[in-house]
Amino acid sequence: MGPQPILEQTKAAEAAFEKQFGRKPRWLVAAPGRVNLIGEHTDYNDGFVFPMAIERRVVIAADRPAADASNPGPNGATVYSTGLDERATLAVEGDIQPGQCGWTSYVQGVIAGCLAAGLQPGPFEAVVFSDVPLGGGLSSSAALEVATATLIETMVGRSLDPVEKVLLCQKAEHDFAGMPCGIMDQFSSVMGQQNHLMLLDCRAQAAEMVPLESPELTVLITNSNVKHELTGSEYPQRRAQCHRAAEVLSIPALRDATIEQLQAHQGKLDEVEFRRARHVVTEIERTVEAALAMRQGNWDWLGELMYASHASLRDDYEVSCTELDLLVEISQSLGNDSGIIGSRMTGGGFGGCTVSLVRSEAVADVTRQIQEKYEAKTGIAPTIFASRPAQGACVIRRPEG
Repeated sequence: MGPQPILEQTKAAEAAFEKQFGRKPRWLVAAPGRVNLIGEHTDYNDGFVFPMAIERRVVIAADRPAADASNPGPNGATVYSTGLDERATLAVEGDIQPGQCGWTSYVQGVIAGCLAAGLQPGPFEAVVFSDVPLGGGLSSSAALEVATATLIETMVGRSLDPVEKVLLCQKAEHDFAGMPCGIMDQFSSVMGQQNHLMLLDCRAQAAEMVPLESPELTVLITNSNVKHELTGSEYPQRRAQCHRAAEVLSIPALRDATIEQLQAHQGKLDEVEFRRARHVVTEIERTVEAALAMRQGNWDWLGELMYASHASLRDDYEVSCTELDLLVEISQSLGNDSGIIGSRMTGGGFGGCTVSLVRSEAVADVTRQIQEKYEAKTGIAPTIFASRPAQGACVIRRPEG
């Protein structure tokens, strides 16, 4: 199933609000998920990433509580999730502390951040509609955070500075959901632009928009529908290995290393630390080159960089898995003649999605072939959808005046 157009997503949110609360919403806002075309595990090494917002979104429909003399209305926020069919009441004032983790943690964390920034939403009722897949590494949580922040900005009539909004949403995820994420997801959801990817410098927290205006190209996202159980030590271990390599090289972060420098210090690192660092150093270089290749319309070069990125994640960083490798192998074997330009795993790894750049006229045929070949080998049906680079967070409806 392809992404629903924003009009359909909006209608779904609006209908759900009417069903839950018996009237039309005053406000409608949206924020997209994202996919990262290249630049994996570079963010916490102060490097570059190259994401885009996708045409899958969280839409929130909201209004003030319908109060009258006999019913003064709630003094918190009543929030309903259409996907989970769950309703929750959240605090909108006072000293809000993190509680049990769940989907409401992202909303509650953003409300707390907005209060700290001087934005007081007051009581409200809201419905959350999302067609961003959960657990596929497409930032459903960042989309929910950014949509919540956009709603509160709209309700109070005051806009945050975009980077402040990004950091507020990131802090909500750190403090209330216990996820120490980088800034890529929230940056993409806040600042994404239609028909553009974003070359994001994670150290400078600055984004440069890179156009992908040609309608001849489409981004294809394939969910392996596999998520391998991890011990929990995989990411901290890799971060520690990168930190140790930077210390040995006497630099603040691997962003500052060249491959020559790394090779010169190879004897001081163990074999695994060297490979982890080699991935990061070469991936940062590939990411900057990918943005240049896109600007030049050099699709062959961009495809080579994507395949090289996957090989590095598989062999040096060791965060891929059999299913992701299979999806990339299928794409590579179909080759340029099929319309596939390049493919790689995207996200943290150990399952989740691949991202491929495909010629638009070949999308239907490529999708069919990947589905058939992957399912024949694994017995698992993948979920595949196409997206163009989408607009970031936006207000769809606010009351006049």
